[in-house]
Amino acid sequence: MQRVLRARVLVDSEVTGEIGPGLCVLLGVAETDDETAADRLAGRVARLRILENEYGKFDRSIQDEGGGALVVSQFTLAGSLSKGNRPSFDRAEAPERAEDLYLRVAEGLRGAGLPVATGRFGADMAVELVNDGPVTFLVVTKDGALVK
Repeated sequence: MQRVLRARVLVDSEVTGEIGPGLCVLLGVAETDDETAADRLAGRVARLRILENEYGKFDRSIQDEGGGALVVSQFTLAGSLSKGNRPSFDRAEAPERAEDLYLRVAEGLRGAGLPVATGRFGADMAVELVNDGPVTFLVVTKDGALVK
């Protein structure tokens, strides 16, 4: 997840999602992820205090500031580079189930009151963003899946 001044995703030169200030969430779904993890991730992303207050301290959430979220599926995040020179995607969830969880995260963010834009699941996408900071966080579970 990256804090951005603006971000958008294009598929075949067509903008499928775009936000102003907020978070670009690159989401990889692993086979160990489930609905509970997706719901926790959405809530956590909305509430994480990663925006500065008037004293320059991380004390405000994207929910507090009314920022948006661009959620982009990225199955390569569930890949492993632990053996050889070719990535393994054995831990990535099957596409149908991964899409359901990806959409659940986006809906959870909407339910938290955030404006949400998305990419197109399974498509080759061009993601354009302007980092704010840059501020980037990796949110994973204890077993390397969605969220702690």
